[in-house]
Amino acid sequence: MRPDRREFLALIAASGCVSETQDAVMPVDSHVEPAGEFRLAICNETFQGWDFAAGCRGAIETGYTGIEIAPFTLSDDPASIAADVRREYRDVIGSEGLGYVGLHSLLTVPAGELHITTPNDAIRNRSWEYFRKLIDLCADIGDSGMMILGSGRQRRAVDGSSVDDATKRLRDGLASVAGHAADRGVTILPETLAPHLCDVLTSLHETVQLVREINHPAVQTMFDTHNAVAETTPHDQLIEDYADLIRHVHINEMDGRHPGTGTYDFSVPLQALKDVGYDGWLSLEVFQFEPSGEEIARISSRYLRDIEAELSDS
Repeated sequence: MRPDRREFLALIAASGCVSETQDAVMPVDSHVEPAGEFRLAICNETFQGWDFAAGCRGAIETGYTGIEIAPFTLSDDPASIAADVRREYRDVIGSEGLGYVGLHSLLTVPAGELHITTPNDAIRNRSWEYFRKLIDLCADIGDSGMMILGSGRQRRAVDGSSVDDATKRLRDGLASVAGHAADRGVTILPETLAPHLCDVLTSLHETVQLVREINHPAVQTMFDTHNAVAETTPHDQLIEDYADLIRHVHINEMDGRHPGTGTYDFSVPLQALKDVGYDGWLSLEVFQFEPSGEEIARISSRYLRDIEAELSDS
């Protein structure tokens, strides 16, 4: 039986290369995918080793209209980035015709210095003060930015702290910066993380409970296919149940590779997002970049657009 287009693209994605057959289906010089219902964005570290402007152009050329930025790609101390450099980033995003998603991988740098749930008051307070500065960075680079708060190493329970106590410190810290985020037009999205990555907020239910306790419009949440690996509720049901708080979506395989290389059925969350009228970004966030970030980006956008087209036809 001849494979349909979706199966064919999955085979291409799994192979990790662009073959002559693929080029015949989609010529290499036809970079930009036609607009679809979903807004596709990409995390800028996908284009490893590229300067910021080149990464923005790469996003456009491989089928994306939004850029999500990891601060560690900009500086080893992102909060210290000068005002004129921040304006340059903003100008580049605008000049390339990209939408601005915001920041993720927030606390990776400065390395070893930050922890937002530690019982050590001095370290925790310093870390939240740094977070406030990242809110300013997020706002300075673009309007209406989101801050995706994963950072499992910097929020997990440490130094004998219980998970409950660490979660309370996370809640209190987020509540303390929510007003500043609102003043700067930034929305903070605590991210559910898979249990093997972190022990604080390991289910969307827990994350939603924390967000509702904070009860501030500047603190919402998101859905990440990779981090939903241990969820016991079907993913479409999670999206339906918490649609009022989901402001962003990360797309990747359950093992962190790019879509189509594994067995995850992306039609399930995409259909659920359509059903609830989701109009936010779908950001490609992958953790393996072979054969290259550019190839992964291009293959993934085509694969997701193909699924979207199938859903529209069904």
